[in-house]
Amino acid sequence: MPAALGGSPVFPTGPPAWPMEEPAVREALLQSYQDGSWGKYHGQQVDQLESKLAEYHGVSSAATCASGTIAVEIALRALNLPEQCEVILAAYDFAGNFRAIQAIGARPVLVDIDPTTWCIDLNQLEQAINSSTKAVIVSHLHGGLANMPGIMQLAAKHGLKVVEDACQVPGAMLDGKKAGTTGDVGVFSFGGSKLLTAGRGGAVITDAADVAQRIKVVCERGNHAYPLSELQAAVLNPQLETLDERNKQRNLSVDLLRTQLDEVCELKPIAKANDSSSTTFYKFAWLLDSECGIDRAKLCDWLRAEGVAIDPGFRGFAKRPDKWCRKVGDLRYSRAAAEKTVLLHHPVLLQDEETIGKVAIAIKRVISHLMKK
Repeated sequence: MPAALGGSPVFPTGPPAWPMEEPAVREALLQSYQDGSWGKYHGQQVDQLESKLAEYHGVSSAATCASGTIAVEIALRALNLPEQCEVILAAYDFAGNFRAIQAIGARPVLVDIDPTTWCIDLNQLEQAINSSTKAVIVSHLHGGLANMPGIMQLAAKHGLKVVEDACQVPGAMLDGKKAGTTGDVGVFSFGGSKLLTAGRGGAVITDAADVAQRIKVVCERGNHAYPLSELQAAVLNPQLETLDERNKQRNLSVDLLRTQLDEVCELKPIAKANDSSSTTFYKFAWLLDSECGIDRAKLCDWLRAEGVAIDPGFRGFAKRPDKWCRKVGDLRYSRAAAEKTVLLHHPVLLQDEETIGKVAIAIKRVISHLMKK
């Protein structure tokens, strides 16, 4: 009997907490208190984090800021785009990216996603370009990876700038390059649920000296207008050191889930990365079969009752008024993603195989019962 109907939940204590307990983070907090850096405008922690981020990603510049949301806006402004230009993004994406385009006085242009990766579709992208188009935001979502080589080739052909949103996939590799380093500028988030977390925060990285200089100009208001604090940087430094190891564990857990849920035809998982790439998972996505008759909200409610952290995906932009944006095509896959995506939150992916097996049991139990109804 499912927990929603009075049965015993698979995880009586609920999903694992995030952030997790980390001795290195605790030590960093204590050290920041002892040396007084926690309350300083300028200490060593932010400088260290920016240096580590640049080195980790193999770029010349990394600048921290207050959030991943403002990081996207900073990145767009640093590209020196002309006024009232158009910026393309996927019609299924994080709401802040749409608003960032509007914030710089540009017009969003919506194109569809690839239904296997939940990322912007390269073929649809080319159809959207016109003389007013000057940039594109490319987001890697739910463990899916966009076709960055193809996108960069297309961008070069048409003179477009590319913002690569790697907020959900820090540490992922795309054809030998770290996520966030293929575009003209890359952005990251350190929000409270992210793989690298400081409660809030973000970063902008680039290998272009002129873009790096404009990032500084955009943020300068007599002091840094969108700062990351010394205390936030202190807790991020040790997390960056364990990121690759934990990403490997998340991938192993996702592979196990794929295997154990292979027979559940009502849920179609996001496509695996190709052999030359490796992703990571802030959220692991499935598309609920529109023909199965299961209500997504009920599915998520029932799984949360089992102690599994599953939620609906983004609302997307396909229903935004035409006066706000230009739409290319019918956006059918973006509409489907907005209506049928379900997402598993990442903390459970760091647990052992037995726990991952229980997640699969909970999903099978709930799906089976809902199908009977």
